[in-house]
Amino acid sequence: MKRKPELESSTAVPAPAGPAHATLAVVLQVRGERLRVLLWQRAKEPHAGLWALPGGYLAPGETLEASIRRHLAAKVDVRELSHLEQLETLSGPGRHPAEWQLATAYLGLVPTDVDPALPADTRWHPLDELPQLAFDHAAIVPAGRERLRAKLSYTNIGFALAPAEFTISELRDLYVAALGHEVSATNLQRILVRRRLLEPTGGRREPGRVGGRPAALFRFRLHRLEVTDQFAVLRPPGRGG
Repeated sequence: MKRKPELESSTAVPAPAGPAHATLAVVLQVRGERLRVLLWQRAKEPHAGLWALPGGYLAPGETLEASIRRHLAAKVDVRELSHLEQLETLSGPGRHPAEWQLATAYLGLVPTDVDPALPADTRWHPLDELPQLAFDHAAIVPAGRERLRAKLSYTNIGFALAPAEFTISELRDLYVAALGHEVSATNLQRILVRRRLLEPTGGRREPGRVGGRPAALFRFRLHRLEVTDQFAVLRPPGRGG
């Protein structure tokens, strides 16, 4: 006997609406010989008065990368990123107190010869002196820092922190700020030249007040991310490698 199809219940529970989706950015730059992250101070609840990573909601029909670039340009006037890559997606059900929200975080880098104009509520904060952060952003910032530190060892990502041209000593200072430990200028030059990441510009930097000889100027050969030695690690002094 053929079974009759069951009628739909008029009291059926509707499928839940999907979560809101936001994009965030850990934007890093070496400023004043310290690695700093760009944060803005929230004016509204939730977490009014706390500091947060820049970002906002994903618009209909928009890609994640287009979304974060739009928010950075519109809210904190950062348009000149030298590098942008997806960092992680956060899906904890309680990460936002007012709604169900997913967030996709990006790592963005700004070279030292760019100085974006910032609104009054936005500042560069040293990573070792962070204010109280909203939501789960206190866990996202270290993830961005560690991604950068790892890639400084096995890629040419230093181009995204450096100005157009630099001395080896100046480049070493950028690596020290980003890595958080000392780096030998001689060893750094040997490694980067051996991997063919640098090339001389032919110019020289005149010595400062302390005197000395003019220093040769270099630049990165490529300004796009490239894996140069997937097993390399830039370790602190005294730890080998």
